[in-house]
Amino acid sequence: MTQIQSRLALFPVSFFSSVMGMAGFSIAIAKAESIYALEPKVSLVLSVITMLLFLLLLVIYSLKFIKEKEAVIKELHHPIKISFFPTISISLLLLSICMLHTNTELANVLWLIGSSLHLGFTLYVMNAWINHDYFNINHMNPAWFIPIVGNILVPIAGVPLGYADISWFFFSIGIVFWPVLLTIIYYRVIFHPALPDKLVPTFFILIAPPAVGFLSYMQLNGELDNFARVLYFSALFFTLLVLTQFRRFSKLQFFLSWWAYSFPLAAVSIASLRMYEITQNMMYSVIAIILLTILTSFISMLIIRTFKAIFDKQICVEE
Repeated sequence: MTQIQSRLALFPVSFFSSVMGMAGFSIAIAKAESIYALEPKVSLVLSVITMLLFLLLLVIYSLKFIKEKEAVIKELHHPIKISFFPTISISLLLLSICMLHTNTELANVLWLIGSSLHLGFTLYVMNAWINHDYFNINHMNPAWFIPIVGNILVPIAGVPLGYADISWFFFSIGIVFWPVLLTIIYYRVIFHPALPDKLVPTFFILIAPPAVGFLSYMQLNGELDNFARVLYFSALFFTLLVLTQFRRFSKLQFFLSWWAYSFPLAAVSIASLRMYEITQNMMYSVIAIILLTILTSFISMLIIRTFKAIFDKQICVEE
């Protein structure tokens, strides 16, 4: 029992990033099924699996909060782990998108809880950044995008559910702070020591803000204008940038942070499918299919490596 409690205390909140990856994959497959007139069977199965995964992780982390509250408080004050708490609210928002066309009432509930919780996390994290005495530039990494820029995700389900003004509120937060954080991150990686191996996969998170921004802006604006193109092509460039570093990533030891590969790749895949849907330009269809193939390979690899790490007891260990 003591060993179980010890492992429970070390259960990382970053595990919820796997829900983000699986949800993004489900949404990408659903979009592909819609555009290419395929049966929506695979996406439905993936959505159910993702929902069950979220509930399982929520139960485990709730037990951690009940039995190992000090460990949770410690994570909430950790300069890096604090940024992963909003993966819980983002998971709810992504699940609301998954349910949007199959169960609107459930999607609405998930969206309301997710957006409210994410606003709370945003305010908490920003207050922690402002009123601190322990952060330094070496703590900065792309995971810091998660709490603030995660607000950009809200309109994707928010607009179809009828919350247009609230969606603009969240979108404004994310789109204003994205370039601010991007500037700090580039300053950190250029002029300071390299990120530790465990955080190197978070470079993939650079893809997510413009890719998700494009999808949300299309929901809010309704047409493909110049700003939408800037967002999409920025996401495409960041994708090329991180993929050119594949050899470096492939040599890294497996950590849960590898799930940072998944959601950004899903986001840019969905954005490419949306570009094809709007323009009917085959170039975007080719890009989308290539990205979906890469995403499927990454998700498969991540699932295998995660289960292996669990069985080898490499997760929930002292860092």
